[in-house]
Amino acid sequence: MARTPSNMLPLGTKASNFELLDTVSDKKRSLDELKGEKGTVVMFICNHCPFVVHVNPMIVKLAKEYQEKGIAFVAISSNDVENYPQDAPHLMTEKAKKEGYTFPYLYDETQETAKAYDAACTPDFYLFDANLSLVYRGQLDDSRPGNGIPLTGTDLKNAMDAVLDGKAVNSEQKPSLGCNIKWINT
Repeated sequence: MARTPSNMLPLGTKASNFELLDTVSDKKRSLDELKGEKGTVVMFICNHCPFVVHVNPMIVKLAKEYQEKGIAFVAISSNDVENYPQDAPHLMTEKAKKEGYTFPYLYDETQETAKAYDAACTPDFYLFDANLSLVYRGQLDDSRPGNGIPLTGTDLKNAMDAVLDGKAVNSEQKPSLGCNIKWINT
């Protein structure tokens, strides 16, 4: 399990639009269509990464809580499914149902979306405000598989609360840490 940190895309960066297959609805979905009224969380995850498996319960909990407040959640898997078949779209569909995802789980087959967001690891979290300007990127919280720190979602939660309250998000942000995105050999 490679421990790869986020690249930390510059704050203020505009969200890059995409149109990707939603493995839950089996329809192409775009950022313009999915964005939230007050904010949008874009997260790069996958099925098999132990870091993602560890945070899945908190992701589901936060999504249910904050979607009701106007913040949309969008999950994207960009892994090379030829070399990592456990991340294939049909298994993404199963994972979304098993975990109870209330958000789309998109497949980035070309990996262009991951590159546009400078995503490096799974999980990698990005919070955009209502104008799709990046206000937070980094970790969910300090919990990692096996470190004994409870899952709280504190870092992302504090950022979402600031957006909802119309306040500036603290610019002191810690990178996420997880498995590297499995890039296609070109």
